Amino acid sequence: MTVTQKLGKTTQPVRGTKKKKPGATQSSSSGRQGMFVRLNSDDKQRAQYWADKRGFPSVNEYVAEAVVEKIRRENLDYDLPTLEIARLNELVDQVTALAKNSANLERVVTTGFDSLIGLTRGDNYLLDEEDGELV
Repeated sequence: MTVTQKLGKTTQPVRGTKKKKPGATQSSSSGRQGMFVRLNSDDKQRAQYWADKRGFPSVNEYVAEAVVEKIRRENLDYDLPTLEIARLNELVDQVTALAKNSANLERVVTTGFDSLIGLTRGDNYLLDEEDGELV
């Protein structure tokens, strides 16, 4: 393929595109722009079900709201429900308690081994001679 053939191919319009008339806009009166979405039949039925259940006037309104919600979620801009917050707080408390228990266990084992080492060396207060007085 020569350079002129390549240039000729790039200047041809893409199939399915329409030229806009001068002064015409593709946005509606609400400032939103149109968009074409393809869904498989199962997803379309589910979208129709939820649009009807949530009281949306059409599936298009439901899909527009779903896109906005997905974008907010991608930006980490969403509220956690109360139940999830409670469960997360419970898990944080459990991890904190586990860390404290682990630290206590470590302290007990360390002092136990120190006591055993002290007994084998003979420098433990339990091995001192008694003088008969209670301290």
